[in-house]
Amino acid sequence: MSSYFTDLAQQYIDGEWRPGTGSWDVIDFNPYDDEKLASITVATVDEVDQAYRAAARAQKKWAETNPYTRRAVFERALRLIEDREQEIADLIIAELGGTRVKAGFELHLAKEFLRESIHLALRPEGRILPSPTEGKENRVYRVPVGVVGVISPFNFPFLLSLKSVAPALALGNAVVLKPHQNTPIAGGTLLAKIFEEAGLPGGLLNVVVTDIAEIGDAFIEHPVPKVISFTGSDKVGRHVATVCAKHFKRAVLELGGNSALVVLDDADLDYAVDAAVFSRFVHQGQVCMAANRVLVDASVADEFTEKFVAKVKTLKVGDPRDPETVIGPVINSAQANAISGTVEQALAEGATALVRGSTTNNLVGPTVLTGVPADSALLQQEVFGPVVFLVPFDGEEEAVRIVNDTPYGLSGAVHTGDIERGVAFAKRIDTGMFHVNDGTVHDEPIVPFGGEKHSGLGRLNGETTLEAFTTVKWISVQHGRSGFPF
Repeated sequence: MSSYFTDLAQQYIDGEWRPGTGSWDVIDFNPYDDEKLASITVATVDEVDQAYRAAARAQKKWAETNPYTRRAVFERALRLIEDREQEIADLIIAELGGTRVKAGFELHLAKEFLRESIHLALRPEGRILPSPTEGKENRVYRVPVGVVGVISPFNFPFLLSLKSVAPALALGNAVVLKPHQNTPIAGGTLLAKIFEEAGLPGGLLNVVVTDIAEIGDAFIEHPVPKVISFTGSDKVGRHVATVCAKHFKRAVLELGGNSALVVLDDADLDYAVDAAVFSRFVHQGQVCMAANRVLVDASVADEFTEKFVAKVKTLKVGDPRDPETVIGPVINSAQANAISGTVEQALAEGATALVRGSTTNNLVGPTVLTGVPADSALLQQEVFGPVVFLVPFDGEEEAVRIVNDTPYGLSGAVHTGDIERGVAFAKRIDTGMFHVNDGTVHDEPIVPFGGEKHSGLGRLNGETTLEAFTTVKWISVQHGRSGFPF
């Protein structure tokens, strides 16, 4: 695994591995023990331009390549991931502090999305539509957009880079990928290496490791990319959308959330506890779909809370390499400090800590808070860490109101003994995704993934990925002769 950090600590532009020429380095640290993993000199505006120009040159021939030929690249990439699964898991654990369970979860999903991309290469279909004009034939072609810019986050970097990169390539586009500076290998150059070895022609996938401090908005303003796929915070997503609109680009935005898991009065409480603990604490709560809020009907609140608190207290915090560890480190000290600040603010506002996790460096223990004032801003925002708010409610109407009282609308879940009651409840929630008798954290290759309100624009996965990374072109053919008024 260590060779990955040595060999892949470079830029990958036009099929070549090379150092960046910026004036400073991105330092890649292990968030658990602060070990320096790699040092990568940042890419400059000029190198971003080189990456996009290379992508534009390579894309035309790739789009004309038989889709069965394109498909073979993804089949080989899948085999490479399967062959190196343990090495990649170790890399994920080291670079982003993911536990072994989390690394396995991420790799399982990554392989599923790659399998879907194999099929996606053959998915675009044209149509012939009738015309009111005699002798005229309307052909509608589905074609690649050209070049796609992808900006990926630090929490599931391998998966969330792959789920835009692979479909975009499969559909005949070229890609320039900018991974998060905290995960430049798992979210960036590792993918370049895999696709290079799988036989993807040079120039089609370029990876630039850099930061806005170096390049400003050059990555999204550049004239070449027609679509920018961004996964990250709503604050940055708003900026990306604004710049894209100004430059007539399509923005696909997968942003933050403030999901709620709701426990109705007829729920299986033991099962609901298991679902709620996973939904909040998987990957230290650094998941956009995580259940920030757990809402419980007042009639079962005491019993649920007792069982929930007992289970949270069993979660082992520590070294992510230990198979028994459930909660590893958060990504960096800024995140750790922000989470501690959230807890302090809640307590200052009158909340009670039923479990109070301690913070040691980047290790943040789980905290369970109750009694947060109903008008607190904390209940409306995303908390990217192992902190959960327990909120009692009286009846479904109040539950619906509380769940919807947030600027976000990504995911959520409801637990009930009556499935149709759960579905009816789910229909009233302003989210892109909602789950009955399950957790809040789900992603599947053919099901539309995305949010409402501040949680994003557009969808990915399956047919919606086709919409995201292709466009349609109307070509009409007049077999006879049209009549003109002059």
